[in-house]
Amino acid sequence: MSTETTASVSTHILDTSVGRPAASVVVSLSARGGGREPWVVLGRSATDEDGRCKDLPALPEGTTHVRLDFETEAYFHTHTHSDTHTHSDTHSQAEAQQDAPAPRDSGAAFFPEVAITFAVTPGEHFHVPLLLNPFGYSVYRGS
Repeated sequence: MSTETTASVSTHILDTSVGRPAASVVVSLSARGGGREPWVVLGRSATDEDGRCKDLPALPEGTTHVRLDFETEAYFHTHTHSDTHTHSDTHSQAEAQQDAPAPRDSGAAFFPEVAITFAVTPGEHFHVPLLLNPFGYSVYRGS
């Protein structure tokens, strides 16, 4: 919980390729007091079944920058999305998406980690959701 002299941070992850929360993703929270100060890891958590980290540590007084590191590689290795198309529409789908990336069958995650850095203001709460899919991601300041 933020106070007048500190800020607080929360996050959650939605796997947009399946429209469901991303569970069991390890998230690290780091902070620093200025652009030239070193990062200090404050703690780690993992997303729950709702894709939320409910136990991120409080930010120390004087924090000006925060970094969330999402370890997405293990999630992608255990949550490979299967193809649900039938053989009859596979050919037409392949023609329509000939330039699309290949399915995740190589075992390698395109984004093995996602690092988000943002500025904070004392007294405010910062909710930073991650919208994730195998070949892209987006973040925003939520509420």
